[in-house]
Amino acid sequence: MSVTITRRGETLQVVDGFPAVGDVLPAMCLTRSDLVDVGLSDFAGRVKIFNIFPSLDTQTCALSVKQFNARVESRADTVLLQVSADLPFAHSRFCAAEGLENGVTLSMMRDKSFARDYGVLIETGSMAGLCARAVIVADGDDRVVHAELVSEIAQEPDYEAAMAALSRD
Repeated sequence: MSVTITRRGETLQVVDGFPAVGDVLPAMCLTRSDLVDVGLSDFAGRVKIFNIFPSLDTQTCALSVKQFNARVESRADTVLLQVSADLPFAHSRFCAAEGLENGVTLSMMRDKSFARDYGVLIETGSMAGLCARAVIVADGDDRVVHAELVSEIAQEPDYEAAMAALSRD
């Protein structure tokens, strides 16, 4: 079973399994910009915002990274996890060029388990193999308090809803 999203009119199938509010996040292994693999336990006890996107090389993805970076600046209790298929080197280059320091960039370069397990792997179409655009907010116990799988990949996520979920946590 899969979920349908669009990209400027093109239908894309995304693997089923996107977390719902109340779910506990599955384990993960992603690679930081320093090439070290990390999992949920590395962020234990902290509120997490997952900003998941296809690639920094697109305007909407770059904008979402900048928007979330600015919005978490005063949130010491929150860790921003920026996740894509981009290589860690691209993450580092982008953040340095944009002066972004409020988040952890994570790559699924070593395998696509994260995208499958979190229900964001695009399976068909021109973007197959990349992540769909999504935002997940989880509390310190890794329980989902907000989940948005953006139905049109060229659109930005609902930043206000994600940030409001932090207030409810």
